[in-house]
Amino acid sequence: MTPFDLPAVWALIEAALAEDVGRGDLTTQLTVPCDLRVSAAIVAKQDGVLAGAPLVDRVFAALRALELTITHHVLDGSSFTSGTRLASVEGFATDLLVGERTVLNFVQQLSGVATLTRRYVDAVTGTKARIVDTRKTTPGMRVLEKYAVRMGGGHNHRLGLDDGILIKDNHITAAGGVGAAIVAARAGAPHTATVEIECATLAQVDEALAAGAEVIMLDNMTVEQMAGAVRHIAGRALVEASGGVTLTTVRAIADAGVDLISVGALTHSAPAVDMSMKIESQF
Repeated sequence: MTPFDLPAVWALIEAALAEDVGRGDLTTQLTVPCDLRVSAAIVAKQDGVLAGAPLVDRVFAALRALELTITHHVLDGSSFTSGTRLASVEGFATDLLVGERTVLNFVQQLSGVATLTRRYVDAVTGTKARIVDTRKTTPGMRVLEKYAVRMGGGHNHRLGLDDGILIKDNHITAAGGVGAAIVAARAGAPHTATVEIECATLAQVDEALAAGAEVIMLDNMTVEQMAGAVRHIAGRALVEASGGVTLTTVRAIADAGVDLISVGALTHSAPAVDMSMKIESQF
């Protein structure tokens, strides 16, 4: 099953349409003949990486649009330039106009995530570091935004709190320390679970290694501190860098030798890629 066929995504589409359409599209009802058929194009207005193209089909399906034909010219994960025809849609003008904004909202936002992710991935090319996302996603959009990260060439971290063990600073405080937190997590975790812990100092790194952590997240360290920690860990655990990562700093962080770089900005700060839907002919 693709993420686009998940019940939660269908529910999200229905909610987005209900929010936008409400009791009906008054402008379209009053100005557009109900039997007018048109062809339209979804066109990029800036460069980017596409994600969310299947949502064009899903949105119009949710509208129960009749006699609609959709042709995709660019596949998810592909780069495009400004002016590119991303998809063509042919059907009743009333259906296209009612669904237009919801379609564009979804595809623009997800393409923004994919585009920003690709910039981070390109920035660390030639290193062993992988760019991963976080849980800093738009409520209700997580499965789609994490899909968009993959389309940009990034990798997914946890999908949710039930999808792995990541011990952070508040867990450490509440549990009574790094070692105690890892021991407690390991004692109750499924045997297949990986235990990851956030460390802000080398002393915490030593505690984490002694307790058997498999992934160590270096939180808000300088590049020099990260490089020293990587040398100190010496392959005894995977190393993730986190906190304050930007396109300006990500290459230096990757060169420090970390395995993973988590970037919250991929989903919480990605600007939408501008697109439009334009009617080209009517019949």
